[in-house]
Amino acid sequence: MRGRRERPGGGRPRDDRPPGAPRAAAAATERSAPARPPSRRAEEAASAARNAWVYGRHPVAALLANPARRVRRAIALADAQEWLAERVGEARARRGEGLRAETVERETLDELLPPGAVHQGVAVRADALPELGIDDVSAAEGPAVIVFLDQVSDPHNVGAVLRSAAVFGARAVVVPEHGSPPLTGVLAKAASGALEHVPLVRVTNLVRALERLRKAGFWSVGLDEAADRPLAALALSGRIALVLGSEGEGLRRLTRERCDHLARLPARGPLASLNVSNAAAVALYELVRAAPEEAA
Repeated sequence: MRGRRERPGGGRPRDDRPPGAPRAAAAATERSAPARPPSRRAEEAASAARNAWVYGRHPVAALLANPARRVRRAIALADAQEWLAERVGEARARRGEGLRAETVERETLDELLPPGAVHQGVAVRADALPELGIDDVSAAEGPAVIVFLDQVSDPHNVGAVLRSAAVFGARAVVVPEHGSPPLTGVLAKAASGALEHVPLVRVTNLVRALERLRKAGFWSVGLDEAADRPLAALALSGRIALVLGSEGEGLRRLTRERCDHLARLPARGPLASLNVSNAAAVALYELVRAAPEEAA
């Protein structure tokens, strides 16, 4: 067996650096090395944490007033602390929870919320509302309006439709699971508290959901600017599914074919169509106006 060669003089190679030099050099290298970028999983977790917050005075007030919500934390800037403390106190009196309004610095609030959030100095983090299915919102008897959104992906538009649905008494807003925005603080802010009153129902297939409503006694009407008749001419009442598509592409073919009626909103100006949230507001108003004695 061949022996191991050693340097002259035997032992380990000579190191002329003073004691501690190699360790100090390694530490300096660690300090100067650029920080590793966060992993995709870490970024997704941070984004989910920021999106769990509801912010803005109308959404926060509505959430705190909703007994179905379990609030985990409520924070405010110093100039909004009194406003938040009053509403937290009302919620605590109703529920018997030990929640308190915390005062935080602006930097802390900005770090907790999505970039550019218009928070008005207040935010709350709460457990999500119970998820409902299409059968849950169609089971109750009597007149009802349920809004369907086909290919509407902007959270501001979905939130605005929810707000109109709450104003005009619609029972729910239904969206497909694929292609619809998640339920975030952005959507909640646009809804201005309507999320606490009108369920946002996600379904796997919009056409099948319309079929289930038909079996529950609903007539479906899709808005289409090329339709022959205006919505008012249909004189609809009772149980109605109002179906709207995206501003650019409108209703998909299968969704359009599944509707019992197609109707348009009357337009007399140079533009042919409205933003989907504005169209929803006008259509819901028309349905309420046409049947004022019926509670949607």
